[in-house]
Amino acid sequence: MRWDAPWALAAVLVLPLLAARARRPLARRAAVLWVRVGGPWSRSRMAVALKTVGLLPWLALALALLALARPQQGLRQSETETRGVDIVLALDISPSMRAEDFVPRNRLFVAKETAREFIRQRPHDRIGLVAFAATAFTQCPLTLDHGVLIELLDGIEFGMAEDGTAIGMGLATAVARLKESRTPSKVVVLLTDGENNRGEIDPLTGAELARTMGVKVYTVLVGRGGMVPVPVDDPIYGRRVQMERMDVDEGALREIAARTGGRYFRAVDSDALAGIYAEIDRLERAPIRSIEYREYDDLGPLLLGAAALLLALHALSGATWAFRLP
Repeated sequence: MRWDAPWALAAVLVLPLLAARARRPLARRAAVLWVRVGGPWSRSRMAVALKTVGLLPWLALALALLALARPQQGLRQSETETRGVDIVLALDISPSMRAEDFVPRNRLFVAKETAREFIRQRPHDRIGLVAFAATAFTQCPLTLDHGVLIELLDGIEFGMAEDGTAIGMGLATAVARLKESRTPSKVVVLLTDGENNRGEIDPLTGAELARTMGVKVYTVLVGRGGMVPVPVDDPIYGRRVQMERMDVDEGALREIAARTGGRYFRAVDSDALAGIYAEIDRLERAPIRSIEYREYDDLGPLLLGAAALLLALHALSGATWAFRLP
C-alpha cells in the first residue's frame, strides 16, 4: 500500500476537531426528540440514532479525503532470466562398479544417489545422461524435465551393455549430445572406476574432441582401487563376496580434465562423492538475472463510492418521520 498524494492525509486529522464542535447542537436536538417521543428508553434510543446518523457525513468526508490522497495497492511481480548450463552425466556401468567398497552399497548405487541430488540442485539447467561399459549409449538427451531424467537414471542397471570399460566412447558420446548446444557453458561429468579397455575411441581422443567443441570435462574416479570386495554368484555357495584386484588409470582422467579446462576428483567414499558433486555445482553456475516490477491499483474510486453510499444513507435517514421532529 502506498499514497500517491500523502499531503491530503493532513486534512483528515482536522476532521475530529470539527466533528467535536458539531456535537453540541446534536445533543440539544436529541433532548427535543426525547420530550416529543417521551420515555427513558426512547431517549437513549434516539440519542444513539442521532449520533450515528450525524456521523455519516463526517465519515463520508473522511473517505473522500482519503480518496484524494490516492491510496494504491501494489502487486509485485518478478521474472527470472537465466542462461543455464548444459550438462551431460557420463556414468560407468561396467561390472567393476559392483564393488562394495562404499559399504554397504556398491559404487553404482552411490553414484546414482549422488547424481540424483546433483540434478535436483540445478532446476534451470538442461541435463542429459550417458551410460557406458564396453559400449556407450544415451539414456536421456538434454532436458529440463528433471523428473523424467531421474526416472531414467534410476532405471540404469548392470547388464545394459557388454562387459568392459570404454571411457573414450563414453566421453565421445556425451560430447556428441552437446553438439547442438548454444549455451556458453557446456559440461561433461565423467564418472568411472576403472581404466579404459574397450571401445574404438581412446580417452585422450575423446578429450581432444571435447576441447575442440568447447566442452569442459570434470572427471571423477570412484572407488579405492587395489583389492576391493566384489559380490559374485557361485554355483555351489550362492552369492558371496570375494576380494578382487581392480586397477585404475588415474593419469588418463587427470589428463582429460586438464586438456578440457575441467578438474579431476577422487572419491573413496560416499561423503567424498557427494562433496565432489557439490564442488562441481559451485564451479558451474550460470548468471541468473531477476527482474522485478510492480503494478498498482488505485483504491480511490472504491473510497469515493463508499462515501457516496454514506451520504445517501444520511439523506434517507433525514427523510424519515423520526428525524423530521424539531
